[in-house]
Amino acid sequence: MRHHQKKRKLGREKGQRTALLRSLARSLVLQEGITTTVAKAKELRPFIERMVSMSKKNTLASRRIIDTRMGGSSEVVKKLHEVYGPRYAKRAGGYTRIVLLGRVGKRVLEAARIEFVK
Repeated sequence: MRHHQKKRKLGREKGQRTALLRSLARSLVLQEGITTTVAKAKELRPFIERMVSMSKKNTLASRRIIDTRMGGSSEVVKKLHEVYGPRYAKRAGGYTRIVLLGRVGKRVLEAARIEFVK
C-alpha cells in the first residue's frame, strides 16, 4: 500500500527519476516552456517552483543548492538568478502553468505544456 506517498514514480527507478526531473527542469528554464506528458508536468511543477523561490534570495548558498539540484548546470543557475529571481520578486508563488493539450496522435498518454507565467 502507498500510504502518504504522493509522488509519482513515472515507471523509473530513483536515479532515473531524478535525472529526468533535472533534465526537464533544465529545458524548462532555458526554453521557458516545454511539452511533455501530464504526469511529468505535474511532478516537475513543485520541483521548479522551489528552485525559483530559492533563486529569489540570490545568495551564494542558494546558487550552490540550485547548482547541485540541477546537476551542475551553470547556465541554468545564472538564468534562474538573473532572470527569474527578479521577475518573480514580488510574486508569492505560482510561477508556472500547465496547459493540457489532450491526446497526441494515437498515443494513450495525454500531453501538456508547462511554461513560466509572464
